[in-house]
Amino acid sequence: MKRQSIMKGALLGAVLCAGPSLAQPMPLAELGAGMYRIEAEVAHTAQARQVGLMMRKTMAPQRGMVFVFEHDATHCMWMKNTFLPLSVAFVDAQGKVINIEDMQPQSEDNHCAAAPARFALEMNLGWFRERGIKAGDVLRGFDRLPAAR
Repeated sequence: MKRQSIMKGALLGAVLCAGPSLAQPMPLAELGAGMYRIEAEVAHTAQARQVGLMMRKTMAPQRGMVFVFEHDATHCMWMKNTFLPLSVAFVDAQGKVINIEDMQPQSEDNHCAAAPARFALEMNLGWFRERGIKAGDVLRGFDRLPAAR
């Protein structure tokens, strides 16, 4: 009986550590940056924001993840258990890019918004730079994202 309970606990832990792809699929939203279309997974719940892109090995060039926060704040991101090198754009409530930070895999370094942000958009490393997207640019579609919960 005790062994069965341990096995169930290990299986539940594996499912939770695997992220939202096994636990619950995240909604997709279409965002825009200049002439570029972004298919963003929407992390608008506490659990989805906590897991983010952890454990992922690849991500298509037009894909990303947008984190929807409950409040404007100088939110910070880190890369613990994240295998993909990423760039993150911190975005205000009107869709304006505050700053963009490059993040290396499996790092616990904090990468923070330079001013209060409502959103963080993670894309493959260099995605913003390669497309000439910088602080001050306005991105589209953020007004249609679900509220944080």
